[in-house]
Amino acid sequence: MGNPPKSICIVRLSAIGDVTHMVPVVRTIQKHWPDTELTWIIGKSEARLVHDIPDIEFIKFDKANAISSYRSVFRKTRRRKFDVLLCAQVSLRANFISSMIPAEMKLGYDKERSKDLHSFFIRQHIKPVSRQHVLDSFFSFIEHVGLPYREMNWNYSIPDEARQFARRYLAEDRFKLIISPCSTHPLRNWSAERYAAVADFAARSLDAQVILCGGNSYTELRMGEKIESHMKTRALNLIGKDTLKQFLALLQGADVIISPDSGPAHIATGLGTPVIGLYAASNPRRSGPYFSQQWCVDRYDEAAHVFKNKSENELKWGTKLEYRGVMDLIAVEDVTSKLQTLVNHQ
Repeated sequence: MGNPPKSICIVRLSAIGDVTHMVPVVRTIQKHWPDTELTWIIGKSEARLVHDIPDIEFIKFDKANAISSYRSVFRKTRRRKFDVLLCAQVSLRANFISSMIPAEMKLGYDKERSKDLHSFFIRQHIKPVSRQHVLDSFFSFIEHVGLPYREMNWNYSIPDEARQFARRYLAEDRFKLIISPCSTHPLRNWSAERYAAVADFAARSLDAQVILCGGNSYTELRMGEKIESHMKTRALNLIGKDTLKQFLALLQGADVIISPDSGPAHIATGLGTPVIGLYAASNPRRSGPYFSQQWCVDRYDEAAHVFKNKSENELKWGTKLEYRGVMDLIAVEDVTSKLQTLVNHQ
C-alpha cells in the first residue's frame, strides 16, 4: 500500500490481555498515520481499559446481548466502506462481525493460525511466522499494510481520583508487591496456600507491603480470603474494592506484580511494572508479559511432558495445557527465588 489508508477498522473484542497488546499498535498508527480514521470494535468490558484513548471510534460489543450487539455493529458500519479491516481475532464471533463490515481490504491471520472458518471471512493474510508472541503478531497486521514502525507506548489514562486512591494505600517507604491471583481460566490459577507462602516470604524477608488485587467475582473474593487465612503475616486485601482505573494507579506505583497468565500481567507491562508470571498451563513465549520474560516462572515444557508426553516444541504453537494440577508444577521456591533476584536487580 502506497499512501496511508484513510480509514482502518480493527476487530479485536477480547480478552483484556490481547486488548492490551493491541494498544501499542493503535499508538503506532496514530503517530505515523495521524490522518487515518480509526474504528475499534471491542468487547464491552474490555473497553473500560481503553475507551478514553482519543481520536478513536469505539463500537462496543456486549457478549451478554449478542444479537442486539450484532445489529448495532451492522447499523453503525453498513453505509461505510473502510480502506482496511484488521481481523485480529479468529473466534467465530469475531469472524462473523468481520463478514458484516464493508472494507476494500480484509486482512486476517495466515492459514496456520486460522480457525473457526477465519480464512473464509478474509481476503488477505499476514505473513506466516512460526512461534510468534501475540503482540508481535498484531504488529504484523500494520506491517502488511505498509507501516513498519513500532511505538511501544501504552500511555493509559489514569484520572487524579485513581491516583489519590493509590496514594492512600501504597506505602511510600517499602517494597510494594501486588498479587493478582486469578485468571478467568481457573486451571491457570495457583493455589491460595502457595500464594500465602510467597506473601509471607516477601513480608518477612523483604519487608514488603503485600497487596491482593482482583475483581469482585465470587472466585476472586474467595481466593483473597483463602490467601489471607493461610498467611502468617498480613496483607492489604483490595480484591473487589477498586475500579479498573484505580487498579492501574496501584500497579503503576508497585515494584512488582505476581500473576498467572491473565490481563493484569499485560496491563502491568504497559505501565512499566515488572511481572513475575506463573506459567505452566500456557506458553510465556507466546502470551507472557512482553518485557518480563526473564522474570516468568516457566514450567510449560515440563507440563507438556507430564500431560502430553511431548516437549513444548512438539506441541502446536498456542496449545493450552489447562489440566487439573498443572499449576502445582510451580513450587513456592521458584517464585521466591525470582522475587529475590528481581529485588537484587533493581
